[in-house]
Amino acid sequence: MTTTTSGLDVGTIREDFPILSRLVHGDKHLVYLDNAATSQKPRQVIDAIVEYYEKHNANVHRGIHTLAEEATALYEGARDKMARFINAPNRDEVVFTKNTSEAINLVARVLGDPGHAYRIGPGDEIVITEMEHHSNIVPWHLLAERTGATVKWFSITDEGRLDLSELDSVITERTKIVSMVHVSNLLGTINPVETVIERAHQVGALVLLDASQSAPHLPLDVAALGADFVAITCHKMLAPTGIGVLWARLPLLQELPPFLGGGEMIEVVTMEKSTFAQPPHKFEAGTPPIAEAVGLGAAVDYLTAIGMPAIAAHEHELTAYALDALSSVEGLRIIGPSTAEGRVAEISFTLDGVHPHDVGQILDEQGIAVRVGHHCARPAVLHYGIPATTRASFYLYNTTAEADALVAGLAQVKKVFG
Repeated sequence: MTTTTSGLDVGTIREDFPILSRLVHGDKHLVYLDNAATSQKPRQVIDAIVEYYEKHNANVHRGIHTLAEEATALYEGARDKMARFINAPNRDEVVFTKNTSEAINLVARVLGDPGHAYRIGPGDEIVITEMEHHSNIVPWHLLAERTGATVKWFSITDEGRLDLSELDSVITERTKIVSMVHVSNLLGTINPVETVIERAHQVGALVLLDASQSAPHLPLDVAALGADFVAITCHKMLAPTGIGVLWARLPLLQELPPFLGGGEMIEVVTMEKSTFAQPPHKFEAGTPPIAEAVGLGAAVDYLTAIGMPAIAAHEHELTAYALDALSSVEGLRIIGPSTAEGRVAEISFTLDGVHPHDVGQILDEQGIAVRVGHHCARPAVLHYGIPATTRASFYLYNTTAEADALVAGLAQVKKVFG
């Protein structure tokens, strides 16, 4: 049994993940450290998806036969579970999307449309940060180009923290929305979002949080955070790919126009005019990702049974251990916070004289899966004057032994490159 001081029985947890027992490159045990890109799936999630297709497969809503009613109950049940998981005040505030990218694009698109009180237009300002994933940069560039608005941003410090020294001059009376990452996918930094939200609301601006890297690792309470929108991509929290969530305050969802038109999102359609359903279905046009939502429900059940506070404690312990272990590697530079405080278990680094792609390839030959590149956060990488990093990202099923394997693997990298 592998039990950490946080009380998490990692050995038992690992038994739930079939892929963690496989070998790669013939006889190498898989060390999976690419969780920021996507997590592995427990047997409970895999079984839930298989059971759905074997026993309940049907389209949701409107159908009156048994399978349709069962599928609808499973689909809407996943919404209920997700609402409880993030402490949403109302389950109708949980909109299913494909991922965070679609959730942010949804908001950015409809804020530029006419006919509502929150419309962004010429002279208005959109505020983001230098540490954003491209999914939280590109949609705002597109909105600015479409509307004549201006994009501004907070810089980051060399220590990988958000620079809020000019908070009041970045967020002004012209600011209409602040869209920022809760936890950086490159740096692992947990941002002081409460401070930014308070300032944004002082000037009447909306706030969107990208919670892609916080929802899997930390207790997430949207009611306590106080943001107006929260975007989550669920394949990073044990669920299948193709399912995400946009949470938003219900009055906003009621006021804003729909993103896509089609089936299910309508109230009445005539040849002359269409009217729209109430949230959340107003924003869920067409056949939704039903099996994926069922898988998400099982993932939420799994995480809830373990407890997000226990997961956060385990990862904090693992982060401290990994950072300390990596500090012994000569020529290794951590990109981001160098301590475990105020960060999660996503560690980016460079190795003197070795390109990250070479680091990743040699680690892979030893069975160690990491991510290399700019991680869809190119502006942040450029801030540090580097083309790319190697990123090792840990999750609830990772161990200190795997951190040691990473360090040993890097020793092999250094041996190859002299």
